[in-house]
This record gives sequence, C-alpha cells and structure tokens, in this order.
Amino acid sequence: MIRKLARTAFGVFGALVLGGIFAAGTAQATTSDYSFTGTFGHDSDVQLFNFTVGSQSQVILRTWSYAGGVNAAGDTIARGGFDPILALFDGTGKYIDQNDDGGCSYVAADALTGACWDTYFSALLDPGNYTVAVMEYNNFANGPYLSNGFARQGDGNFTSGWSNCGATSFCDVSNRGAASARGNFWAFDILNVDAATQQPPITSVPEPAPLGLLGFGVLLCGWLAWRRRHFAG
Repeated sequence: MIRKLARTAFGVFGALVLGGIFAAGTAQATTSDYSFTGTFGHDSDVQLFNFTVGSQSQVILRTWSYAGGVNAAGDTIARGGFDPILALFDGTGKYIDQNDDGGCSYVAADALTGACWDTYFSALLDPGNYTVAVMEYNNFANGPYLSNGFARQGDGNFTSGWSNCGATSFCDVSNRGAASARGNFWAFDILNVDAATQQPPITSVPEPAPLGLLGFGVLLCGWLAWRRRHFAG
C-alpha cells in the first residue's frame, strides 16, 4: 500500500547589473513524501524500494511500525511490528550505508519494550536513482553490492528462540519474554524525493516439494535401481 504527499520548495535568485539588483526569476522544484505499508511472510524477507532524487536533497528514510505513530501520509500506524533495519544502495547497487535503530531523539519508544528501535536515516543525496531495503534485525546487508545479499537470507524464521517470546517468528531481542513477540507488519516513509516505488520482496525461503513430485522421485529411484540390477544380471 502506498500513500504520497507532495512538497514544493521555492527558490529566488537575483542578478547584479550596472550596480542595480534585478529579479531574474524564480525556480520551483517539487518533491514528494511517500508512505508504504505491508507485511512479511518470514523473518528473512527483504522489502525493496526504488526512489529517484532529481536534485541534491536531504532525504529521510524511516519506519513507524515498531513503536507506532502517525506517518507522513497522516495515517495512524499501530505499534507492535518487528524490529526493522534498512540498507541504502546507489543506482549501480553499490552499498552506501545501513541503519539499525533511529534512537530516541528521532523515533518513539515502544509502549511495552521501551526500546526506540524504529529506523531513522537522513542523508544529503546527489541526483540519481537509489534502492533501499527494509529487513528484520539482524538480517543486515552483506555488501559491497545489493547482489551480495543479506546475512540471514534463506534462514526463514530465525528469531523464534529469542527472548523466550513464545512465538515461532517475529521476536525481538528486548529480553522481555512475551512482550518480545512482535507482528509481521511494517510501515515505511521515503521523504523529500522525486519518485518512489515499492518492488517485489526478496523471499528466499525454500518451499517444500509437493508430495506428488516427492512420490514420483522415490518411484524413479526405485526403477533405476531395479534396472541396474536387472541388466547387471
């Protein structure tokens, strides 16, 4: 789900001619704020977003779903989502930076855990195309390129043993027992960019083979073994 708000910045420049100051005109550039929401199927999922910066801009990337709040689109986001992290890449897929926790100066504390674990990343970015990935802690990007993947890629639900949370997935490490059990939802803002789109998630959890194919494989192996014995005799 995506929500977008437009922001317009105005600049005025002048020219000095023959000792006088004349207004040469005005320049107008439009940027937008984009809000996305969604869910993960497994702890090891990775959600990708592409965004474009038309001119040098102070871009902010942040999540709302761990502690909840009101996002850039004005929607109220419930608390209780998983502990998010993010990684930023340039247009070639080269790693730029990661953010684990935004810190209590920038994001709210969760009502149950008291942790300020939503992400908050701000950077002055040059014009170009970028990719940002949202993951669950501790599925950090391997770098130096997006193609190098993520630390827990393919591990499925790797958090079930954390903090004795009693759940099979989406636990955090706050060490508060049942309070460490989290939801599978995320909410993410990309602020002050020209365009932003949500991409298909990376879900590399192996799916179990259908029983029919499994049975066929067993039969095939048995037939090959019989054939070898028959012709050897």
